[in-house]
Amino acid sequence: MNAPLRCLIVDDVQLARDRLRRLLGGLEDVEVLGEAANVTDALELVHEHAPDLIFLDIEMPERDGFALVAALPENLRPAIVFVTAYDQHAVRAFAADAIDYLLKPVEPERLKQAVERVRTRRAQWSPELVAQLQQLGGEAHYPDRLSLPVDHGIRLLALDEIDWIESAGNYLCIRTGNETLILRETLTKMETRLDPKRFARIHRSRIVNLSRVARLLPLYNGDHTVVLKDGTELGLSRTYRDALYRALGIEH
Repeated sequence: MNAPLRCLIVDDVQLARDRLRRLLGGLEDVEVLGEAANVTDALELVHEHAPDLIFLDIEMPERDGFALVAALPENLRPAIVFVTAYDQHAVRAFAADAIDYLLKPVEPERLKQAVERVRTRRAQWSPELVAQLQQLGGEAHYPDRLSLPVDHGIRLLALDEIDWIESAGNYLCIRTGNETLILRETLTKMETRLDPKRFARIHRSRIVNLSRVARLLPLYNGDHTVVLKDGTELGLSRTYRDALYRALGIEH
């Protein structure tokens, strides 16, 4: 948690990169690893340095900042703070799971706030950190609700409303009663945000709310069917079977 935030600055304007580097130099525990003026060079730096955070301009020649986000490999995906002169991209930016959206010229206090937001989210990214806290006798803290971008703002969804979550590529389908909500996020990342006492992975593409589980039906090949209280049937892969049994307090 005390390790410096390792950052990249991606902007096609040299003066903008210089100003941002100067402002970041006034913040504690922030390390600028490098700069790039286009998406191609930025991707090379991501593969070379695996940064924690990218300060990313949107409108650049050839390919824009959203193209960089789409091209980032999942295993190297850093936090994104967009830095732009235009405010019309804000909804799309947050739909891309940006941590913050700064307008140029960047004010020092807003930049500081953005960095603090990244630090707050940082604890949720790393399963290894959760394990370290548990070894030290600490307890990881999980949110009680999710913030989901919608057309006209942000929807706050209580975790108790979620029945189960299924992945569809880089998107998630969040099932709540008769409603399905779509979120651009991977299942692996979502798993780190959910309390393992309340949610469990039952398949490489599926997470279930443990309080919704009514029964388990064994199948001939070691797999199971998980039956929810509303009658929904979900496949349980044998890879996740033992962990689910433990989470439900079932001896076998």
